[in-house]
Amino acid sequence: MRILVVEDERAMANLLKRGLEEEHHSVSVAADGRTALELAEGYEFDLILLDVMLPGIDGLEVARRLRSHKKKTPILMLTARDAVPDIVNGLNAGADDYLTKPFSFAELLARIRALSRRAPEVKTNALHIADLELDTIASRVTRAGAELRLTPTEFRLLEFLMRRNGRVASRQAIIEAVWGLEEDIEENTLDAFVRLLRRKVDEGHARKLIHTARGFGYYVKAESGE
Repeated sequence: MRILVVEDERAMANLLKRGLEEEHHSVSVAADGRTALELAEGYEFDLILLDVMLPGIDGLEVARRLRSHKKKTPILMLTARDAVPDIVNGLNAGADDYLTKPFSFAELLARIRALSRRAPEVKTNALHIADLELDTIASRVTRAGAELRLTPTEFRLLEFLMRRNGRVASRQAIIEAVWGLEEDIEENTLDAFVRLLRRKVDEGHARKLIHTARGFGYYVKAESGE
């Protein structure tokens, strides 16, 4: 499963990420509500673990906005409050289930399994922008019919940008989606990977698909120029 962990306590976020990856899940981490919304809107997740207490936009508001944008991804709310009104507020905001801190990892896995048994949202496995195609099942990318050989990191980066289809992704959101919070990734590392990806995707083509939003981030769109 692809899981988004939204947790501002770094130690807890890293603990959840390591534990879930040991269970063979693919995990992205967001430390605040704004980044969580950007990741959830630009990437297809099977489940969101959402802490209520977050800086800026709190977990309840994140859940409300996702539901208002017709996102059906199951949300498991993590909360330190076990009072009935707090639980009701979480469910009313759009959460599918809740788990009160502190909790055992075994219970977390049981809740995840229960949510995964519900009817999944239909996800797009084939992404198309102009003559660029990405197949998430076959892990295959082609441009004008020619196959592009990408590294796993380049593939994740391109998939994240293509799923946003013209919407700009901030540098921080890209780093957290592709590498996660646990990795100490500098912005110049991201820039280096974008340069490598551009060589493989855009070199030799009149229409450039990978664009820069100067001072903010990157996006993929079927337009020429920056």
